[in-house]
Amino acid sequence: MDDVVETKPREDRFRILVCIDGSDESYQCLRYAAKLGGGVDADIVLLYVRPLDQGLRSGGLEVSVARENMLKWGLELPGIKYLKKGRDILIEMGIMGDDWDEKSTNTSVEGDPLGDNKIEYIEETGKEVVLKLKVAADVATGILEQWGLGPYDIIILGSSGRRRGIAKSLWDPAVAEKVATHAPCSVLVARELDVGHGHLICTDGSDISMDTVRKDAYLASRCECPVSLISVALDHEGEADARRHVEEAEKELASIGIEVQETIVKIGNPVDQIVEAGPDYSVIVVSDTSKTGLQRFFQGSIAYKVMQESFTSVMIVR
Repeated sequence: MDDVVETKPREDRFRILVCIDGSDESYQCLRYAAKLGGGVDADIVLLYVRPLDQGLRSGGLEVSVARENMLKWGLELPGIKYLKKGRDILIEMGIMGDDWDEKSTNTSVEGDPLGDNKIEYIEETGKEVVLKLKVAADVATGILEQWGLGPYDIIILGSSGRRRGIAKSLWDPAVAEKVATHAPCSVLVARELDVGHGHLICTDGSDISMDTVRKDAYLASRCECPVSLISVALDHEGEADARRHVEEAEKELASIGIEVQETIVKIGNPVDQIVEAGPDYSVIVVSDTSKTGLQRFFQGSIAYKVMQESFTSVMIVR
């Protein structure tokens, strides 16, 4: 049976897809998502992707038993205990209650006896938390396929090069880069994400970067994160323009009631200057400057290079 679009009736919701693999970093991502999605207008989907037939046919696990364990939150299946821990964290944070209405769904997947499984928790206001155990050829493909079932406003996942668990880790940089390159929505690539230090939004004065300023300021306001602005001039002759860019962005945010904590003007290589400033903030925010959406343009952009080189979490805004 083919999967269907999961959120068609919920297109007016703020949708967050959080990728879980059981690492501490993934639960830091979840806590950040909880701050973004704390309002009644937001839905949070926790996703664990496992390879086709992972440990099922080879281990002799009966399909009926597997599905029963999923519904009862048994810990035997790959990814279940990670999703369960994520649900428990959201309950502890007060984002969801343990008395919400619950609905379980299984979708057949060719070549895999268990298929896709999800549990939806719905609060009376309409707020929803979903836990999804998805089957895919690889982790990045599974994440991108899940976006197609949404869609989502933002995908949050990590990239630290660590590996753990049975599946290829979300934290393999190649997974994060593939998702950031191909996802149609904004992507937050998290590295030791600490939400307390605010967002550093990069602007170059273009219409695209000004749109990024507005979009991220909205996101930052959802999690009560302070906002700072940075613009980088290539040389001293461009310094005045860079200063004008941050001033215009600051004025734009002031017009919608958002106060800027700090404005920064640097001179030099934009990637180097942005990466150097990054550790003082929770998230560096950059624009996807590719108007065509073609991979080669994004991979040659400042945004892509900042994502590769930064020690700080990076958000690519689309």
